[in-house]
Amino acid sequence: MKIKGTLMNEEGMANTFRRLAHQIIERNGGVSDLVIIGIRTRGVTVAQRIKENLEAIEGRDIPLGIFDIALYRDDLASLDNEVEFFGSEISFGVDGKTVLVCDDVVYTGRTVRAAISEIMTMGRPTRIQFLALIDRGHRELPFKADFTGKNVPTSHREGIAVRFKENDGEDAVYIYDRS
Repeated sequence: MKIKGTLMNEEGMANTFRRLAHQIIERNGGVSDLVIIGIRTRGVTVAQRIKENLEAIEGRDIPLGIFDIALYRDDLASLDNEVEFFGSEISFGVDGKTVLVCDDVVYTGRTVRAAISEIMTMGRPTRIQFLALIDRGHRELPFKADFTGKNVPTSHREGIAVRFKENDGEDAVYIYDRS
């Protein structure tokens, strides 16, 4: 992986999560009916960071769940044994709730489509919102994040690496050359 540039450093990421939390509160008139679900793997860390920021601002606990969308992928049949399923961890209902789905990078839209499919098997939420730390474009399905940390137009030869202290020892977002 040849890093081409840094899109966010630790301070930039902290500021972005704070800004996104304020946008969520403003758009939803608070957090009273909000539940958060992170998409494995890095979307879970995004969801945890958003939860921490929302709770610091609003002073109330917000339910957090984890999705493993592997079984809802639209290319599952063609992947043979390549898909590992770690399971979802959702201990709350979604009926009548605003469900905030979090992921690190939105690209084609297929992951968020799978997450919405899984949510709809759980019940009937009032609304589903989508948060992506980075939107890199190139959508194949018509999904747009309701909350975006940063829009980064990329070529198909480029990639985005989101790194978190919890997993990688640093908070940073990099753009890299895949070739």
